[in-house]
Amino acid sequence: MIKPIAQLKTADSFLAYLRDLAVELPFDAELAHGPSAPLAQPYSLPALPDQPAFTLTNRFCIHPMEGWDGTLDGCPTANTRRRWANFGRSGAKLIWGGEATAVMPEARANPNQLMIDEAHLPALRALREELVEAHVQHFGSDEGLLVGLQLTHSGRYSKPDDPVKMKPVILYHHPILDRRLKLPADYPLISDEGIEHLIARMIDAAEMAYSIGYSFVDIKHCHGYLGHEFLSAVTREGKYGGSFENRTRYLREVVAGIRARVPGRRIGVRLSAFDFVPFEPDPETGVGRPSMLEGAPFRFGGAAHDPLAIDLSETLRFVALLEELGVSMLNVSAGSPYYNPHIQRPALFPPSDGYKPPEDPLIGVARQVQATAAIKAAAPGMLVVGSGYSYLQEWLPNVAQAVVRSGMADFVGLGRLVLSYPAFCADVLDGKPLERKLICRTFSDCTTAPRKGLVSGCYPLDPYYKDSPQAEALLAAKKTVLKPR
Repeated sequence: MIKPIAQLKTADSFLAYLRDLAVELPFDAELAHGPSAPLAQPYSLPALPDQPAFTLTNRFCIHPMEGWDGTLDGCPTANTRRRWANFGRSGAKLIWGGEATAVMPEARANPNQLMIDEAHLPALRALREELVEAHVQHFGSDEGLLVGLQLTHSGRYSKPDDPVKMKPVILYHHPILDRRLKLPADYPLISDEGIEHLIARMIDAAEMAYSIGYSFVDIKHCHGYLGHEFLSAVTREGKYGGSFENRTRYLREVVAGIRARVPGRRIGVRLSAFDFVPFEPDPETGVGRPSMLEGAPFRFGGAAHDPLAIDLSETLRFVALLEELGVSMLNVSAGSPYYNPHIQRPALFPPSDGYKPPEDPLIGVARQVQATAAIKAAAPGMLVVGSGYSYLQEWLPNVAQAVVRSGMADFVGLGRLVLSYPAFCADVLDGKPLERKLICRTFSDCTTAPRKGLVSGCYPLDPYYKDSPQAEALLAAKKTVLKPR
């Protein structure tokens, strides 16, 4: 029986539960505050040919989160601007992309996803400026604040025209994922020429992002989207598949193109560092189980002998490649929200199309923390952000402080928690008691809503969404959500 975090009201009870689970997580029982606190320590990025050295002034990062709430032509709406302003108010100094931004219309994960092209630049510039302005209003200046933009192609999960109808762009045929998307055996793969066109668009998008004030771009390689799919394209023929060299050619050509076009700029990568096979609900219990155990080669960072085990050999090779390319910022994630969300986004309550957790979510948190620590140990000079922390809830600051203090990661990345509790980072840094009524309890409404064609947001805890016209539609959709065991 999984014990909810909210029931673990003391540090001793939390640590005792970890021992019962045989889960190892770093934990500081006493939280430090003030300039000497680990989470308040500065982090310095070295100078580049076209950018001076830059010092971030705390160790919190906000992950990019798609709101499914832009205009149909890819511009921000009031919902988008409110969310980004909340990122500015959060107190975090590293804003990793703000939002996944498509580099061409067919690359969108939903018809309301932000896009970047010449026509959208004024709106994307204003979006960044509003975030910075909100930060200045709350904290007095923008000193130490670094804002990037995540560039993406949604690949297999592209839905550019309809919020629920896929138009997949795939690199290879996957026996489980093709079946789930009802793709025929002869469904076409993106051609090498199509990939080259995408690379050109990524380079154009990076140049545009820098021109409107974004300090870095993220070349997205996570969560089952196209950049991530390159890394597992072991059966693809030609120069973009098969060998490790070929599977990383996309990354290398994008980086080289950016360097040639706009030299001396910062580049980051958000990476799913390991993967498991796709999961599905057991028809009797609803608990997640592997969809396949044999013949499952499509798992970057997965062990060849065990589809439910990690092997970071290629992951560390990829990280070494990033260092060779001068990509010095890495945001570590795992898996995919589409086919194994329990390893990517540990939660007690699944989204409407998910499954009951097959393990205590704390196991998933620890798995990501430990993998990130292994990456940081292998690349000590790289800025490394960790993910998977929101499930820790009240105990997130204690684990976060211990992780940063012990050098297991440089930054603690937060996603859905900030939707319900925008001031979380600032409150932790200021030593304020946490507002328990605002802490994300991983109800997964922020995922269920867009799965049903609605905008994303924290419907249970944020009155802005709770009292919105879409809340009733979400309530009807949630009747199909599986309850935790």
